[in-house]
Amino acid sequence: MANDQRPATSEQLIRGVGLGTATALNMIDMIGVGPFITIPLIISAMGGPQAMLGWILGAFFAICDGLVWAELGAAMPGSGGSYRYLREIYGSKKLGKLISFLFIWQLSFTAPLSIASGAIGLAGYVSFFWPSLEQPYTSRTWTLDLAHMGSLEIRWLVSGATFVAIGTLLIALLLLYRKITSIGWMSKVLLGGVVGTITWIIISGLTHFNVDRALSFPPDAFQLSPKFFLGLGSAMLIATYDYWGYYNVCFLGDEIKEPTKNIPRALLLSIVLVACLYIVMNLSILGVVPWQEMVQSGTENNKLYVVSIFMQRIYGSWAANLATGLVMWTAFASVFSLMLGYSRVPYAAALDGNYFRAFSRVHPEYRFPNVSLLALGGVAILCCFLSLADVIAALVVIRITLQFLVQAIGLIVLRIRRPDLPRPFRMWLYPFPALLASFGFIYVLISRTNSHKQINYALVVLITGVLLFLIRAWRNHEWPFMSADSD
Repeated sequence: MANDQRPATSEQLIRGVGLGTATALNMIDMIGVGPFITIPLIISAMGGPQAMLGWILGAFFAICDGLVWAELGAAMPGSGGSYRYLREIYGSKKLGKLISFLFIWQLSFTAPLSIASGAIGLAGYVSFFWPSLEQPYTSRTWTLDLAHMGSLEIRWLVSGATFVAIGTLLIALLLLYRKITSIGWMSKVLLGGVVGTITWIIISGLTHFNVDRALSFPPDAFQLSPKFFLGLGSAMLIATYDYWGYYNVCFLGDEIKEPTKNIPRALLLSIVLVACLYIVMNLSILGVVPWQEMVQSGTENNKLYVVSIFMQRIYGSWAANLATGLVMWTAFASVFSLMLGYSRVPYAAALDGNYFRAFSRVHPEYRFPNVSLLALGGVAILCCFLSLADVIAALVVIRITLQFLVQAIGLIVLRIRRPDLPRPFRMWLYPFPALLASFGFIYVLISRTNSHKQINYALVVLITGVLLFLIRAWRNHEWPFMSADSD
């Protein structure tokens, strides 16, 4: 059994994360820099303030998917999150081996992309102080023609902001290189800065709110045309990115106190709180900064520091400078939380013999998976050479295709296959949340302009992952190549 392969007790992880810390880690993971830098992108996607539909629907589907994670996290409260769930759902000795391997394989791409997105966003706000940081030193586009699939494009660039993002990741690595019990107070301090920033934005916006400006919809705002649904799909993709992180606690299962209770509570509590903050904050900004300006910034993919502009309009330069610093604080908090959570997933897979053995090592004194932490941090540094828009698109499409869809459907499969499995938390209104979450993910995948280009990323990761798994299984005489009398 997988549990028999765990290291000795002295090497086990520490259960030092309570409900408060778990919720704080989830919230700083969810908020990050996303809502502060993607507002122009989501407004330009729909061409007006009707883009608020993207955040509202994003919150609804996040709750539906959160219920999937809550049931699975309470039933299998160990480190590893989706790796552990997918392996058990589809059979740990057969198809589950392939699907869980594919999860780890896609995580090798998406976890560093997610971590890097926070660092790139932070660097974007630094450019408010030094605009020259946004000027690229060099940029290139690599194109690979794929038979019957079109082409695969990878754009990379080097600018001053690139090195700011890399420095951010190095600082986060340094702070995380310690005991988990030393991190709880850090997460709460970081969360305090995050909530303080959003509260200031909301109060400032509401006290200077202009209803006519916020609700000045274009003439065709709600015309149910193909353009409307394509724009909604693009807006929901960005909103999906902004809400993601509510599942971070599931990756820390072996370090959570009373995990069967605290995992579902931290999940759902963080989603509801962050959804309320997002919707009120974005409406507040729309009441001060004309959406037409944000459409232009989103289309040109620069000057995305809308919060700085927002505060400058209300209070002047001093407030813009302070707000910029607070958003940078928020972005760093996200990088910190993401790097912490994701570093535990390769560790859990390595314990099961389904990943490189080196990733199962823990620090001899501080008892955390140091090899996994350093490896993910190193790959995230390489991802800092990509643009923010490309990072978000690749991250969301790959993860929906190879993780979220198969997991939401998998919960229903697990209910059928293992009705006797203890479930301390059971999904409300089962199976409708799982089905609705799946529908939302499929809509985001296909209802966008040029969506096939990002889907090619997921197909390449899927095909290469299957090939690697089959080669590995053939060499080790494992499923599906094991003999009839093999265990």
